[in-house]
Formats: sequence, C-alpha cells, structure tokens
Amino acid sequence: MTEYQVKSNDSLVFEVRNNETLIGTLIYKSWFKFNAELEMLHSKYQIEPKGFWGTTIELKEGEKILLKFRMNWNGEIVIQTYFNEIKSGYIFKHRGIFKESFVLADQNGTELLVMKPDLKWSTLHYEYQITTSDIFDTFFEKEILLMTSLHCANYYMSMMTAGM
Repeated sequence: MTEYQVKSNDSLVFEVRNNETLIGTLIYKSWFKFNAELEMLHSKYQIEPKGFWGTTIELKEGEKILLKFRMNWNGEIVIQTYFNEIKSGYIFKHRGIFKESFVLADQNGTELLVMKPDLKWSTLHYEYQITTSDIFDTFFEKEILLMTSLHCANYYMSMMTAGM
C-alpha cells in the first residue's frame, strides 16, 4: 500500500508526489478543455478528446495510443489500456456524497486505488490523497494509470459541475 499526495497551485497544474518524490505532473491547457500533457520522469504523454463530441479521451505517447477512457451512462468512467499490446479494462467511479472518494477497480471489482478529494476553500483548488493497493503497486505501468486516474477525477468533477 502506497500513499500519494496531489497538489495544485492554479487548477491547471497538478503534481503527484510520494512523500517528497515527484511522480508526475498533469498540465491542462485551459480550464474548459480536457486536453492535457502528462510529464513523468523520462516521458511525456498527450491527453486528447476524440470523436465529434469529444466523449472519448485518449492518452498517447507520440502517435501510439496507450489508453482510452469515456464516461458511461451511469457516471462510471471506463478505462481501456493497451500497454505492451495487452488490452486491459478498469472502472473509475465516484462513491459517497459527504465522505466522497473515487475508486479505480479492475474488471473483477478489486479496488486498486482510492482517491479522496479535498477542496481548498481559500484557493478553490482540489487536492487529493491517493492510497493504492498492494496489487496496484505491482503494475508495470502504475504511474501512468495513477496519473490517468487523477485526470479522470478532474474530468468527473468538471462533468458534474457542468451538469448542475
């Protein structure tokens, strides 16, 4: 089990850290778009909406698609990964109202990570506390999945506030 902290200074840049070690940075181009850049230790990835309505979002390394996600009819986000040419599926969902959190689960329903948002009222920016499972910690591409989960949480929050 590993703990991560997510901090944002301006609601466009989110840094994920484990203790003081920087894992990655998620950088949005503007408030109203889901385009983003994901910077990690030795790699950069692009996150881009696809399709006419932009409902499917792709994470790419150059032109290679590493994963896709979309929100389904009941508010869950379905994630498909293509790491090392192996297709895997995950569900990212919101749970709770007063003690809200987000959960990433595999296709069997096993919880891989729990993300708890914390709205900083003084700046109106979200920060997150993430706890991963021992199973998640064994994943080869866990950092990309961790950063994608952060993007999914921000995507979910913006979709829900847009719907209000």
